[in-house]
Amino acid sequence: MSAPVSRRAADMDRLVESSLYALAGPGRLGGWRVARLAAAIVTAAAMKPSKTRFTFQSAGETLVGDLFLPDCDKLLGAVIAVGPLTSVKEQATGTYARAMAERGYGALAFDYRYFGQSGGQPRQFENPGANIEDIGNAATALLADDRVGGQPVIGLGICFGAGPMVRAVAGDSRFRAFAGVAGVYTDNAKTVAGMGAAYQAKIDRGRAAERRWRESGESEVIPAVGPDGGDVAMPLREAYEFYGMPRGAVPNYVNGYAVQSLAYSLPFDARGAAAEIAVPVLIVHSDEALAPDLARAFFADVRSPKRELWLESQGQIDFYDDPSLIAPAADALDAFLRGRD
Repeated sequence: MSAPVSRRAADMDRLVESSLYALAGPGRLGGWRVARLAAAIVTAAAMKPSKTRFTFQSAGETLVGDLFLPDCDKLLGAVIAVGPLTSVKEQATGTYARAMAERGYGALAFDYRYFGQSGGQPRQFENPGANIEDIGNAATALLADDRVGGQPVIGLGICFGAGPMVRAVAGDSRFRAFAGVAGVYTDNAKTVAGMGAAYQAKIDRGRAAERRWRESGESEVIPAVGPDGGDVAMPLREAYEFYGMPRGAVPNYVNGYAVQSLAYSLPFDARGAAAEIAVPVLIVHSDEALAPDLARAFFADVRSPKRELWLESQGQIDFYDDPSLIAPAADALDAFLRGRD
């Protein structure tokens, strides 16, 4: 990997110098963010990954992904990235897959079935069990690909994607490590206790929507986000400012959530996987991100080799697209996988 880096060393020096000058002037970003951005610039200039369409089969559906490959002679591993609720590969997962490719890894971001360019009905159906199956089939396809086959497989989950990914990794010996970035490590007992009577009401609503789908083929869909919250899947204002605005509303994204998802997503428990996972675990989180207490509890329950990194964020969503968070998260995973401090 040193050869491609050295070929671009002079260009990187000039790029970093000019970028630091632009970023560090009066009224610009703080010094710690400048340093992180500079590191991201160095890494990106070093590898310049390619992106190719990658398709595979899962439960009879064709799933579509983007495979990022670095400009180097030997890969360090194969990363599979999955992401937030209702998201698609052109958002956070693609961003992190590209970041890992810039560090020497083959990396796949793909649309789960029911989302984006992948097949499956009903559309916008969040089903963690199906997610886990899709992840396993992604690993099968990736390991069969001549460009990536033979590499250790690493599971990377962002936000809600951390739950299905950690369950997939815990149950599949082909995975060699797990990393969660701003992960939501759902604990079903806490979900039930926190929601009270609303928990069963939402489950019942999801089951009723599924019955209608099976009987009539009509899927009840609510917005994933809305400017004023309301009957939406993600009532956070910062979620709307990403998915509902040009910042995150990429052409492949649909602002929708199939109501029958409630019967599958709400009961899903990620925390129990902590005691089952046997491979190394890295947790990257922030006290300003979603559910930091759940992240700490999950980490405490992990018995395999583990490491955590706590960053300063504005909230949850800036982990999706802020280079000053993405770069240290990707660097930490790279260092963790290489066995460095």
